[in-house]
This record gives sequence, structure tokens and C-alpha cells, in this order.
Amino acid sequence: MVSAVFHSPLSAEAEAIAIKSAASKAINTRALGLKHSESTAMTAPIASTAPSSPFDWRGVIMAVLPPVLGLGLLVGIWALVSLGTASSIPSPLETAKQAISIFSDPFYRKGPNDQGVGWNVLMSLERVAMGFGLAAVVGIPAGFIIGRFDFLGRMFNPLISLLRPVSPLAWLPIGLLVFKGANPAAIWTIFICSIWPMIINTAVGVQRVPQDYMNVARVLNLSEWKIVTKILFPAVLPYMLTGVRLAVGTAWLVIVAAEMLTGGVGIGFWVWDEWNNLNVKNIIIAIFVIGIVGLVLEYLLIKIATAFTFEEVKS
Repeated sequence: MVSAVFHSPLSAEAEAIAIKSAASKAINTRALGLKHSESTAMTAPIASTAPSSPFDWRGVIMAVLPPVLGLGLLVGIWALVSLGTASSIPSPLETAKQAISIFSDPFYRKGPNDQGVGWNVLMSLERVAMGFGLAAVVGIPAGFIIGRFDFLGRMFNPLISLLRPVSPLAWLPIGLLVFKGANPAAIWTIFICSIWPMIINTAVGVQRVPQDYMNVARVLNLSEWKIVTKILFPAVLPYMLTGVRLAVGTAWLVIVAAEMLTGGVGIGFWVWDEWNNLNVKNIIIAIFVIGIVGLVLEYLLIKIATAFTFEEVKS
């Protein structure tokens, strides 16, 4: 009992040494921690003020240089052709001067058949919008119905296969006969050439909806309206927008030829009228205007389609 309570001087001395050793270790550990935090604090601002990565000049050059070289090649070939044809085709410099003169006042009016290029482009876009809008109202629901019901798909596929390859301009005389006017006939031509891409792409999108989705809808006893709005429409939207993009591109191509035949105000009629006046400079300018407008329409529709297109996440 006595030995359990009282310690010998040796053991007391050993305890004192152990306590000092533990205290010195704690002090050293704390000092090391402070030194580490100080070194981190000193090096952190240096790391934050490090210079950023250099500018990617190579990426900029590769993005800008090829289109510039392509345009330069086009202008060079154009200049050589203008030199070798005894001035029947104007040079790029002469055409540029004429373009500056035309676009200095693109919205002038000097009569029903003498208007600026701006009014002609707007009139053509108006016809395209009307014909394309009617085609969308008819074609997209028709595509849903044809893709949704197999019997109707088998019924209309031969008709679509028969009528789709027909040139849109072949429908122009039918429009003139039925509507008795050049403007409705041009809109009818845009309608008939725009409807096929929307019907076909929408129907294909409906047919490619996974069968599991339809099985779930059948189990939940969903109505046809909910199947269309909640299942089919979100899944078919990328296909539908692709059809819309193809339809708009086709419509813009066709309206120029249709306006050449029907007359009136429009970019196609403007080209034909300048040809009758033997003004080749304005014809070349009209070609560039048609191309730029088509490029802008294509770019806008691609952006819209990209915004609504999704990719499946792979596990």
C-alpha cells in the first residue's frame, strides 16, 4: 500500500524529464505549424500574382486566316476573269464602288418597280416567311400524325415519295392558275417546297422515340394529348428544328427563281430587271446579298437548333 502511494526520487525525476520532453515537443510542433502557416501566407500572394498564360495567337490565326485566304482566292479569280473577258464582267474594284453607291440609300422609292435593294430583300423575306409559316402549320402536325400512326405512314409515304422530287418551280404555274396572282403564286411555291423537309424530319423523329417511353405512357394510361406534349414533342424537337432549317434554306433558294418569273418587288425580280438593263455590277451585288442573307438565316437557325439539342449522357 505504501509503495503504491509514494514514488521514489528516481521515478519523480523520470516523470519530470518526460514532462519537459513532452512540453518541448508541443512547443516545437506549434512553432513548426506557425512557420508553415507563415510560409504559406508568404507564398500565397506570389502564386496569385503569377502571370497568366500567353495569348493563343495560333488559335486566332487558324480561325481567321483560312476564311480570309478563301475570300482572297475568290476575289483573285474574279479579277483575272474580269481582265480576260474584255470588260464584260466588272472588276472587284468597280463592283465595290457600285455597292457603296447602292447601299448608301438602300430604301429609296422612285415608283412601284424602282425601289432600293433593301425593300426588295424585305419583300422576298416577307414572302418566304408567309410560305414557310403556312408550311410549318401544316407540315409539323402532319409529320407527328404520320410518324405516330403506322397505317397513316404507310398511306402517305408513297404520295410524299412521288411529290417531293418535283422541282418547286413546276408548281408555280399551278399557283398562277389557282390564285390568279403573282404574289400568292410565289407564296404557294415557297409553301410546297418547304413542307416536305418538315414532314419527313418530324415523322422520322416520332418514329425514333424509344419504345420504352411509349410503354410507360401506356402503363400510366396517358391521353394522346399528354403523349404528344410530354413525351413526343421534347424528343422530336431536334429533328423538327433540323427540318425547319432545311426548309428555310430551300425556300430562300426558290424565292429568287420564283420572283424572276412572276415579277414585282423582290430580290429575284431585282436581279432579272438589272439583267434587262445590262447592269452586271448590280447582278453581282445581288448575288452577294442573296448569299449573305442566306448565311445569316442559316446561322440563326443553327444556333436555335443547338440550343434545343441535347446529348445522351453515357454512364
